[in-house]
Amino acid sequence: MTRTTNARLAGGAFLLYIVVGIGQMVVSRGSTAGEGAAAKLVSIAAHAPQIRVNLLLALIVCVTALTLAVALYGLTRDEDRDIAMLALVCRCIEGATPVVSLVATLSLLWLATSSEAAALDRATVHPLVVLLLQARGSISLLGAIFFSVGSTLFAWLFLRGRLIPRSLAWLGVAASLLLVVGLPLELVGLLRGPITQVIWLPMAAFEVPLGIWLLTKGVARRDVQMRDAGQPFG
Repeated sequence: MTRTTNARLAGGAFLLYIVVGIGQMVVSRGSTAGEGAAAKLVSIAAHAPQIRVNLLLALIVCVTALTLAVALYGLTRDEDRDIAMLALVCRCIEGATPVVSLVATLSLLWLATSSEAAALDRATVHPLVVLLLQARGSISLLGAIFFSVGSTLFAWLFLRGRLIPRSLAWLGVAASLLLVVGLPLELVGLLRGPITQVIWLPMAAFEVPLGIWLLTKGVARRDVQMRDAGQPFG
């Protein structure tokens, strides 16, 4: 694909990723509410239609994330192929982790709605519910960590290659590094509370304008990049 095509594909994927992600949060709100495994199973059963919609949205997120990874690689590989490849792998892992979460969600839905599951012993079901919920959260966080690493590398290549405005590229590097530091701390329990949500705000401030920029402006042409860097070109 051409650089223009990759830029438009990446821009559209950025915006779709954000919109669908917000949709997931809205649709899944309250689906696992309640104290204790029994209350959570009741909540899951009551929200079964919303959970099924959320599963479909998660599949869209997976495909969008993988598409975005390939498009960003296509835009940045000329700057440093090895770094771009590492970023591609990180973003592909990010795109694949929701699949594992889908399995956990389907298992929870089965436990909450299946007549076969209703016949199981409570002492067996309740620990399994807690385990699946914990695993789903941990898997999502691991995917976010790989996202932050891939985002850092791609943002650095955008900055190094003068592909987008420098201020926007610097914001991307800073926002991504904040997550690179913060998310592992959250994973091991050293970062908790509202701060775990606040650290995502700079990333939102980066990705929304970046998506719009790539969709409407694209990236700098190779001759413009070399001129700005003070190099001869032909």
